[in-house]
Amino acid sequence: MPEFKFNHNNINVFDLEKSLAFYQKALDLVEVRRRTAEDGSFILVFLGDGESAHRLELTWLRDRKEPYNLGDNEFHLAFTTNDFEKVHKRHMDMGCICYENPGMGIYFIADPDNYWLEVLPEKAMS
Repeated sequence: MPEFKFNHNNINVFDLEKSLAFYQKALDLVEVRRRTAEDGSFILVFLGDGESAHRLELTWLRDRKEPYNLGDNEFHLAFTTNDFEKVHKRHMDMGCICYENPGMGIYFIADPDNYWLEVLPEKAMS
């Protein structure tokens, strides 16, 4: 029976540079690999946190002329942090918090394309 490991998640982005800046500032993710189509029709950028093997792939499509329609945006990625209060302040200062649930001890931030990203303390996952 084959064994599987998570490799990456992908999201399409409208403005690659704006998205790269957001993910670096908001979540400390850095570019670990990039692939550009020979004809320039797309760019794939893989982001990592420096610890996990899991990657977030940002896909930019040259011919895309309008922002993505995310529908009801019923999916999200989740990130844990060992300093919840510090990153909460960072995200408040950035103005990117779009929803908070203090009762559950979590909140969500929205990236430049309005993808929702959950932030929760590491202890919530133990």
